[in-house]
Amino acid sequence: MINNLRFELSFKNICQLENKLNFCKVNEINDINIPCKGLIKKEFFNSTIDYISKNYKNFNVTYHYSLYHQYSRNIENSYKDFLDFTKNSYSNRNYEILLVSGSHKKKYFDTINVLDRLKEEKNLRVKFGIAYNPYLKKYYKIISERQRYENKISSGMINSIWLQFGTDIKVLQNEVNYLKRTEQNDRLNLFGSLLIPSKQFLARFKFRPWKGVYIAERYLHSLDEFYCFTRDLVHFYRSNNITPIIETDFTSSEKLNFVYSFFGN
Repeated sequence: MINNLRFELSFKNICQLENKLNFCKVNEINDINIPCKGLIKKEFFNSTIDYISKNYKNFNVTYHYSLYHQYSRNIENSYKDFLDFTKNSYSNRNYEILLVSGSHKKKYFDTINVLDRLKEEKNLRVKFGIAYNPYLKKYYKIISERQRYENKISSGMINSIWLQFGTDIKVLQNEVNYLKRTEQNDRLNLFGSLLIPSKQFLARFKFRPWKGVYIAERYLHSLDEFYCFTRDLVHFYRSNNITPIIETDFTSSEKLNFVYSFFGN
């Protein structure tokens, strides 16, 4: 499984991005994700893609595209920007777009709206992924996730499903079973978020929890228990043919070796 991982890069500028890409290259990490959040949005997001396409064409890249963060002035202008983005990204043949509505959905401009419009586009040579949060119904009392998923998948344009992180494997198993029962499941790739715990991560999460990310209290107060859960989650991903995506920093030899330690036999 260690050869079947994806890694998300976080960076503040192109120089930092270059250093992290070179680290990936040296350590034979080819499958990377570029988020669209925080500082990585608007022109910086676009320049990041241009930089990778021109200088690191051998990477297999998934670009996250947040319709919230990339929104510009109005719906029509924002949609045109998104179409331009998909066309400009053709220069890197090894890429996919994870299309997300964002932390605050724009009215009439979320993933479902955009997929509906994309069905009318001709010669659109793009692979799209969508996000799925298994924990919304039980822990956040939001009951619309399955219906939204079915609306997205009905577009016929979806190549992959990306599962949000959480620490309730029973809930996760139930939702994965549901996803595997849906139409077209034989051709959809499944990816699962993996947060590698550390004292620093726990302190930051307790101070400012990530929206939609459920972590049980016992893991927030015991690093050893969080380590045990992480190994259980890795086993679950392996058993269900789900590719893990590492969303915490890994760009030092010590951190990377620690990540890999969760994937031993």
